[in-house]
Amino acid sequence: MLLAASVALGEGARAGNRGRERYEFSEPHMGTVWSITCWSADREVAKAAAADAFRRVDQLERIFTDYDPESEILRLCRAEAGVPHRVSADLFDMLQLSLDAARRTHGAFDITVGPLVQVWRRARRQREYPEASRIEEARAVVGWTNIVLDARHRTALLRRPGMRLDVGGIAKGYAADAALRCLAAHGLRRALVAASGDLAIGDPPPGERGWRIRVGDPGGRTNVLGQVLLLRNAGVSTAGDTEQFVELGGRRYSHVVDPATGVGLTNRLQVTVVARNATLSDGTDTALCVLGVEEGMRVIEQDRRMAALMVIPEGDGYTVRRSRRWPAPAPEPLRR
Repeated sequence: MLLAASVALGEGARAGNRGRERYEFSEPHMGTVWSITCWSADREVAKAAAADAFRRVDQLERIFTDYDPESEILRLCRAEAGVPHRVSADLFDMLQLSLDAARRTHGAFDITVGPLVQVWRRARRQREYPEASRIEEARAVVGWTNIVLDARHRTALLRRPGMRLDVGGIAKGYAADAALRCLAAHGLRRALVAASGDLAIGDPPPGERGWRIRVGDPGGRTNVLGQVLLLRNAGVSTAGDTEQFVELGGRRYSHVVDPATGVGLTNRLQVTVVARNATLSDGTDTALCVLGVEEGMRVIEQDRRMAALMVIPEGDGYTVRRSRRWPAPAPEPLRR
């Protein structure tokens, strides 16, 4: 796990509680364990709100997953190419946000990369480098400009037959934001939703200025913690090959595929993005890995809604680059 979130309660938090209690709930969704942490004066209210939030995540998973051939997104991929097809509001919103992310990152984020993702999933299972012909065949149907949206009629058109959309690089952040909105609708704004490397963060706990977010080290050792941030009403996402990769011919290939080359990344870069919401952070962190340090930093510095930290392997260690807007470390909490 690349990110861990916890709250260090000081005297201010205890004094400002006024009967509110901290509750935690967890469920498996989207291939990982999701957790909700919230503050409420009533356990039953918190329980009902969390259940509603998890139902919303499940609903979105059924729309976006590429593991279920009957998901809405895969039905769209099987539909006749070159013809507009009406889609749900959720899928249309996801497609719009994904195309926005593609434009911001000069195509480094590309949800049409699905055919290449399938090629590299097989490579990880078989532990065999993909045949060049398979990579080229997949690349032939990759390209985000081949998606055409019509907001007036809420339709999506895929220009090429055989296109396969994969929103895995943004779906968890999007669903985490949706879950946070569900909690807010129940009156629980002091909340945090965690989905592996993606966090959607609401108002801070009572008596605190923010949630204390610990960013893990690049080796993935969860007992070794890095910088602590103090955040509120924000999204945090981390991408890299810490957990998903394959070693072939002495090289380590990430599960993250470069849409331009069709090959899994080998740069070992780890990126953490802090943004206004989790959809934005999740749709940017992987793209920065694809872009690399210099181009990635240029992209992030141009967007006032975000900041990034990059961990760059260097010999037996690593160096760290921070964008200008990267948050300052959180002060040490008051001890009990």
